[in-house]
Amino acid sequence: MNITNNPAVQTATTAAAAPKSDAINIAVLKKALDSQAAGAAALLQALPQPQALASSGNLGTKLNTFA
Repeated sequence: MNITNNPAVQTATTAAAAPKSDAINIAVLKKALDSQAAGAAALLQALPQPQALASSGNLGTKLNTFA
């Protein structure tokens, strides 16, 4: 008797494998999110620092604008 072609066995096998595949999918998602977080942190570190505001003189001490 061949039980591998039985639909009940296939359903049971699929149901038994589902929690494992869910755990694997969650682990892959966590790694992808960690990778994206690392990339975003690298981009934020690459941003130039803002220029210091003028503290003396006639230019740049009353109004601060950037183009």
